[in-house]
Amino acid sequence: MPELNATLIHRHVVADGLVILRVAPDGWDLPAFKPGQFAVLGLPSEAPRTPGSDPEEGTPDPFPRRAYSIASSSLGRDYLEFYIVEVKSGALTPRLLALEVGDRLWLGPKLTGMFTLDQIEPGRNLIFIATGTGLAPYMSMLRTHLAAEPTRRFAVIHGARLPRDLGYREELFHLERDHPHFAYFPVVSRPGADGQPWSGATGRLQDFWRTRPLDALWGAPPSPADTDLFLCGNPGMVEAMMGLLEAEGFRQHTRKTPGQIHFEAYW
Repeated sequence: MPELNATLIHRHVVADGLVILRVAPDGWDLPAFKPGQFAVLGLPSEAPRTPGSDPEEGTPDPFPRRAYSIASSSLGRDYLEFYIVEVKSGALTPRLLALEVGDRLWLGPKLTGMFTLDQIEPGRNLIFIATGTGLAPYMSMLRTHLAAEPTRRFAVIHGARLPRDLGYREELFHLERDHPHFAYFPVVSRPGADGQPWSGATGRLQDFWRTRPLDALWGAPPSPADTDLFLCGNPGMVEAMMGLLEAEGFRQHTRKTPGQIHFEAYW
């Protein structure tokens, strides 16, 4: 069984069942990584679960481990940040959300993943579209590249059920204020369900995309000639957005057939 080799140094509750965690290695150096890559976290089965989580069925995995996208900048090497939603029936997230600052856990020493900006030509516009915690890899990309690339346009379109679920909202508004080449569009699918006022965009992300939010801001519609789009989150959103974007002339990117749509679907 792996030895616990890292410590939780920061815990921010965004909403019930939704947290931002920072994990620092204990006496070893984090390897270099690229924005958009992921790390693996783990805890032994005897670690406590959150009080509201579902009881585990069958024989628990003695040491559940899962991959999570890194949200922190690749320029910093003191800790890794993760944006995590609890799956109440899951083997790991109820244990991760039960951790307190100072508690120890396991952090995989290898950071990897292909959902990166490696194959994007310099200067091309970037549109990051996400639901829920699919925002995490984009935070790493923005924190690493936004200030250093003022000639490239960036945009984030982030969907959540409720306003309180819009993690990183304040940071993204500040980035938008401080960087004229960045635009942030939060979209809520169930406004008013929690009693909080919301005057912003509502509905599903694919419907919001049909309103053409960037055309006037950028002076022209995003085009395959100058823009790449990243999709991350709910597979239904990814599938719907793929259909809309392909109808506009964008194509899915693969190593054999380069295109402008890059995606990761998970739920």
